[in-house]
Amino acid sequence: MARVALARIIEPGDEVGGRWLREFGPVEVARRLVEGGRPLPGVTGKRWAGLRGRAGRVRPEQDLAQARAAGVRYVCPGEPEWPAQLDDLGDARPTGLWVRGSPSLRMWALRSVALVGARACTEYGAHMAACLGAGLAERGWVVVSGGAYGVDGAAHRGALGAGGATVAVLACGVDRPYPSGHATLITRIAEQGLVVGELPPGDHPTQSRFLLRNRVIAALTRGTVVVEAAYRSGALVTARAAQRLGRFTMGVPGPATSGLSAGVHELLRGDAVLVSDAADVVELVGDIGELAPDRRGPVLPRDLLDPGAGRVLAALPARGRAGAEEIARGAATTPDDAVGRLYELRALGFVERHGDGWKLTRQAMIPVHEDRRGC
Repeated sequence: MARVALARIIEPGDEVGGRWLREFGPVEVARRLVEGGRPLPGVTGKRWAGLRGRAGRVRPEQDLAQARAAGVRYVCPGEPEWPAQLDDLGDARPTGLWVRGSPSLRMWALRSVALVGARACTEYGAHMAACLGAGLAERGWVVVSGGAYGVDGAAHRGALGAGGATVAVLACGVDRPYPSGHATLITRIAEQGLVVGELPPGDHPTQSRFLLRNRVIAALTRGTVVVEAAYRSGALVTARAAQRLGRFTMGVPGPATSGLSAGVHELLRGDAVLVSDAADVVELVGDIGELAPDRRGPVLPRDLLDPGAGRVLAALPARGRAGAEEIARGAATTPDDAVGRLYELRALGFVERHGDGWKLTRQAMIPVHEDRRGC
């Protein structure tokens, strides 16, 4: 009950308040703030008066009743559902978390990845976020994001569309979906996944609360993927918080000329790892043996030829025909070996004989063209 009261008084991420909780405990901190008496250390008289003003309006029983009516529970540090990795935030650790949805937050957080990025993202950014969200969900990973427009919404929808698990961490009361345009999406997340927040029921978001919310996303997950972010972006705040906490930081590259990808590219010049799909992400944050597939271009029929036959094939002119001796010189072999290789290549459909000369078939020329275009 003391922590519920303090959720109304102390702002998220307030390290002075976090130190009070660590040194004095939530009951004593709440008592001093509500009942008055000697100020707690580390704040000015003006700041203490402001906190006392808030404390005079707290109604923890009313907040809990409002939460229960909305299907929301309050999870405190040390309880079975509390994700222990949030303790890495130290004195900036949340006082507690309001949770909407039936799954266990602690269990889901054990195998989770954050997907964050620009609100005003491009079609490319939305596509990549949705594909990553779906791919991670299909591999049994929980997708965590902020429920905002743009990349956040696309990541949530990708996970939901794949029938997977997703968590929205809000900068307001979890019974009050924000942004309002995402009310349906956030309701669906609460039904299929979890909606989480530090602020009590009915509380509103502010710019500072959005930024401070990002530390929870970073601490809750094994790693953070940034999909499109300008130099001034809240997504970069999440990524830098993840780096400070020793979590994996990843980025999806965009066009070199795109201002929306400039922040991601700056991350990639540092300690962040470039990823292009869910397999890349899982290889980094997953368990031993969860490796991404080898990346290579398509195998062409000519790639399967014996080296000697390949040299003979390469010695044929692209246009017209050539005799066996000319082909042998080009392949650095004997005429007899060249003739033997040419009959082998004819059987495979690469060359055809015209009188005393040999020429490439259409089958032999098409792969060369496609290979060059692919490069």
